[in-house]
Amino acid sequence: MINPLLKSQNIEKKIYFGGGCFWCIEAFFENVKGVTNVVSGYSGGNVKNPTYKEVISGTTNHAEICEITYKPKKINLKSLLEIFFTSHNPTTINRQGNDIGSQYRSIIMYEDQIDQKQIIDFISEIQESIFKKQKIVTKIEKLKEFYVAEEYHQNFYKLNKNYPYCIMIINPKIQELRKKLKKYYK
Repeated sequence: MINPLLKSQNIEKKIYFGGGCFWCIEAFFENVKGVTNVVSGYSGGNVKNPTYKEVISGTTNHAEICEITYKPKKINLKSLLEIFFTSHNPTTINRQGNDIGSQYRSIIMYEDQIDQKQIIDFISEIQESIFKKQKIVTKIEKLKEFYVAEEYHQNFYKLNKNYPYCIMIINPKIQELRKKLKKYYK
């Protein structure tokens, strides 16, 4: 018989973050303590099984997002939200840096109402304390369907650290994020 305490420590949950290019979000979360898996994909649109080419065309209404699997006993949703909101600008509509279009919108997709409430409460808190003069435009939606992106998008940063986008965009963001929130990283 499995010890219930050990079993409960192995419970995993999922949350879905989009904040610009999914290569960035994946890179920001793949070395976070308590995160067990990060998968790049698409959601929020109206086309079944979209391709990357379709999504970046802006015609599918899907966002580039990452499915973050984590162990709540090791890292809680509030900590993941702190990382997410530190990693991108949640006050720009359909844009992160040079990535422009609805596919790059700031979005959080959740699976249950408990997570939804935590997300809403967290955003209210940081709107009043951090983003006083700028409105947070992050969309909050219940996940309907998650489509896994093509294989070459998975572990992109880890496998392509010398790719110009990784060098110029992701590296500086990761360094800044790790400096600000080093307690969360392996």
